[in-house]
Formats: sequence, C-alpha cells, structure tokens
Amino acid sequence: MAVGLSIVLRFRYTIDMKSKQLARDVLWNIAELQHGFVTAQQAVEAGISTPGLQMLVHRGTLVRQAHGVYRFPKYPVSEHGQKILAVLWTGVPEAVLSHETALDAYGLTDINPHVIHLTVSPQRRIRRTGGEAYVVHYEDVDAAEKGWWEEVPIVLASKAIEQCIEGGTPTYLLRQALENGQKQGYLTTGQREALQLKLEARHE
Repeated sequence: MAVGLSIVLRFRYTIDMKSKQLARDVLWNIAELQHGFVTAQQAVEAGISTPGLQMLVHRGTLVRQAHGVYRFPKYPVSEHGQKILAVLWTGVPEAVLSHETALDAYGLTDINPHVIHLTVSPQRRIRRTGGEAYVVHYEDVDAAEKGWWEEVPIVLASKAIEQCIEGGTPTYLLRQALENGQKQGYLTTGQREALQLKLEARHE
C-alpha cells in the first residue's frame, strides 16, 4: 500500500513539474517579444493560474516589476525595457508610447523627456500605483496611426508631432521634428506641410 502511494505521489510530482516547466516556457515565449516582461493578464490568457504565477515568483523565475507586470531576471536587460514596462503597466491593450516620448524614440529632436508619455483610450481611467514617472494621455488613436519601435507599440511620427503641437512642446523642437521627420522618411511632404500649418496656426 505504501509502495503504491509512493508511486502515485511520484507520478503527481512529475506531472506538476512538467506543468510548471510548461508555464515557465509559455511565459518566456511571451516575454521574448516584450524585452523580458510579461503581465498577469497575459498569464491568465495563456491558461496559467494565479497560484502557478505566484509559484514562479516565489522561486525567483519571475520578479515583480510593477502592478501586474513581471520580468524574467535571466532575460538580458534592454535599454528599452523601461518603455515597454510603462506600456504594460497601463494594463490595457491599446496603450502606446506617444507625444514627446515618441519624438525622442524616433530621434527627431533634441528633446529629452523626463517622463514617459503614453496614450490610451478616453474610455479608460488608469489609477494604478507606480506611475509617478509616466504621463497618461486619453485619446482615440486609429490603428493606422500606430506602429512599432524596438518591439514597443508607439504612435507614428506624424501623430506624435500632432500631439506635441496640441500639447505645447516648444516650437523650435517641433521644427526640428518636421525637418528631420521628412529627411529620415517618417513624414511625407504632404504630412510635413499639413503639420507645419498646424504649428503656425498655434501662434495665431
């Protein structure tokens, strides 16, 4: 009887280990596309229970980085990690880098924002803790105005410049962005001219 019980326990232990290994691998595959980060919501969507996620944290496989966001410490540290962390921190799928952060990411100006700007839907209200270094803007951004930068969701350069014109970014920086945006292929001639008119209208 004891031998039979021992076999059953070993069998269950083996199954559990395989399950946890699978959970780790599933989350790693997600994290590889996000500079080593994964969210609790993504874990749930992947079929991983909250206790299973917490077990990975307890073992040091994952470390908590922000509300609902975890990181694999074995994943190489990325210079863009803080930006994807900011996006994931919002907890909403449409979140993107925007405004001056986007201009900085594209290298269009000499701007050096001291906070990370994000845009989410106006139907959202982000009240999570840990967002002291973030500025959240609420605006509907069309899918055609979004793209990717270093595997991080971001508004296109034309949209970022438009946001910054409306947001009061200094004119000399926006003129830089318009000139460099066209030179670097981020803006068409038509886009630059339209944005230039908006910038000029801001001073009327």
